[in-house]
Amino acid sequence: MTGGKRTLNNEKLARIYDQEILPIWSMRFGRMLLRGLELPPKAMVLDVGCGTGYPALELLRRLDDQGRVIAVDSSPAMLDVARRKLAGFDQKVYGKKIFFRSESALPKLSFTDDVYDVVMCNLGLGEFEDPQTALTDFMRVTKPGGRVLCTLPLAGTFGEFHDIFREVLVKHDRNDAIERLDRHLVEYPDADDAERWLERAGLVDATVEVEEFTLLFRSAREFFFAPIIEYGPLAEWKAIAGSGQELQDVFWHIKQAIETYFADRAFEVTVKAGALRGRKPLAAERTAADLIPADPATSKLSAAAVHARRLAESGLSIPLATSEVELIDAEAEFASNAPTALEDLIIGESDEDVDARAAAELDAFRPEPATTPRTATDDD
Repeated sequence: MTGGKRTLNNEKLARIYDQEILPIWSMRFGRMLLRGLELPPKAMVLDVGCGTGYPALELLRRLDDQGRVIAVDSSPAMLDVARRKLAGFDQKVYGKKIFFRSESALPKLSFTDDVYDVVMCNLGLGEFEDPQTALTDFMRVTKPGGRVLCTLPLAGTFGEFHDIFREVLVKHDRNDAIERLDRHLVEYPDADDAERWLERAGLVDATVEVEEFTLLFRSAREFFFAPIIEYGPLAEWKAIAGSGQELQDVFWHIKQAIETYFADRAFEVTVKAGALRGRKPLAAERTAADLIPADPATSKLSAAAVHARRLAESGLSIPLATSEVELIDAEAEFASNAPTALEDLIIGESDEDVDARAAAELDAFRPEPATTPRTATDDD
């Protein structure tokens, strides 16, 4: 999911996403999401944070004549790309099977309860302040017996970079930045954390599948200006480093370290991908579960609470926030197949984007011609 405001940064991301990010990142996670997925007859599927239409469009050929997909994203620019891709499908066969809707899933989905057979979210879960609360909301709109499927990067992702980052900060006595780095790393869950999210959200048959792959970069400069980094964690890394000359110094030393350690080979960065799967219990299962005494030490712990506890162990803390939205009957809305916001009808003018200035902040890293990092193969 990306910001709902039309900005130069979001427009650019939408233009390059399918070429630069989708093949090496989103599809790697999305294939895990779709693995083994069986859709029932007349399936209703919700794709939360659908981006440019993957994996929502992949599901069209798996649906029967009465199956439907509602795909939501907060970025009108990304949805524009998704709709153009849909135009390449046979409209008589697939045109009425999918509806792209401009909507943010924050703070909660605006759909009524018990609507969807499958709710999926490819790489959007980590954008929620409390992923467990998001999973609870995904379960709310899922039919009893339906599936909730999500992917996200797990702890250890970008570990090689984080190790170098920490080494530079320690060497230069940047204790304030080390604390910010620790706070950032805690936000990556491990597989056990993710499974507890599913269980505490009320889902059953909870599993977390883990796969590891690597991305290869020819240089530190290519790494920092690769779209997967520039539009991904780079902004957070810069905030950790500080501002002004402190920022410049930290990233210059990181660049030097990468070029020293990986002088004769590609900079290889690990990604640990997690696929979370759970099922909304049937009414009889919920009744049986209610008879089992809850463990008071864990039953009330949300993902945010676990996060806060882990931060507190390092003397850190995290704020929580909630709000309400009006609920929408998804089936009735889909039947009308009508857009519900001006964003679905027109392309607005781009606003001045403060993020467009961010790429110019790293004086030590003027970009080379853009290239796409490779994913490692058995031959590497």
